[in-house]
Amino acid sequence: MEIFSQVGGEFLSRWAHYLAGVTWIGLLYYFNFVQTPSFADFEAGPRTEAVRKLVPRALWWFRYGALLTLLSGLSILAFQERLGSDAGEFWKSPSGYSISTGILLALVMFANVWLVIWPAQRIVIANAEGTAAGRPADPNAAAAGRRGLLASRTNTLFSIPMLFFMAATSHFAPIYPGADGGARATYLIVVLLIVAVLELNALGKLGGYGPGGNTVYLDTHKNTIIAGFVLAAVLYILFEVVFG
Repeated sequence: MEIFSQVGGEFLSRWAHYLAGVTWIGLLYYFNFVQTPSFADFEAGPRTEAVRKLVPRALWWFRYGALLTLLSGLSILAFQERLGSDAGEFWKSPSGYSISTGILLALVMFANVWLVIWPAQRIVIANAEGTAAGRPADPNAAAAGRRGLLASRTNTLFSIPMLFFMAATSHFAPIYPGADGGARATYLIVVLLIVAVLELNALGKLGGYGPGGNTVYLDTHKNTIIAGFVLAAVLYILFEVVFG
């Protein structure tokens, strides 16, 4: 049966990748576009109940959707025939750099889910459980919520160019002629610098967690969406200059 061949393995891996990715990114957009703005309008009591009963379930699917997306993505790479003896040439090609850009953004997003958002939300959920039981509010909960919010908004920002470059790998990047080693290195360095600055800013390393100023593009989901498309345009223009 062809489904058990190398081609079938790649297909099944892609299928799992799509399913998991839709779950992960769909919940990311739910948190940012629906839940967070809605919770801001809730009274304290109903918001606490929602944090206790709704948020943990959504976060379970969210973080394991992210994990399965990562694992199925690695499985795709493992099954791809073109990454055999020609792997070196593929990673030097426009398609190789396109998928590398998408992978870089996705890996940072995955790290944010498990190392920033989930730990921060555990504090917020524990605080909701505590206040519901009559215990004093945790003074660290507000700061934890802000940390998680900035990381989540940054993931939303990154998701826009990430999905662009993932799709471009097979459907757009192959039309480009390519570039020499120096130009490719320049592309990689600039992309890494941009991503690093945005991520460090989300982690509060470049000016803290407060609203406004350096985090103004993360303060509302509308600002973040605009910033995501701006980032996608900047990275695309860089790709065009280097590989076009």
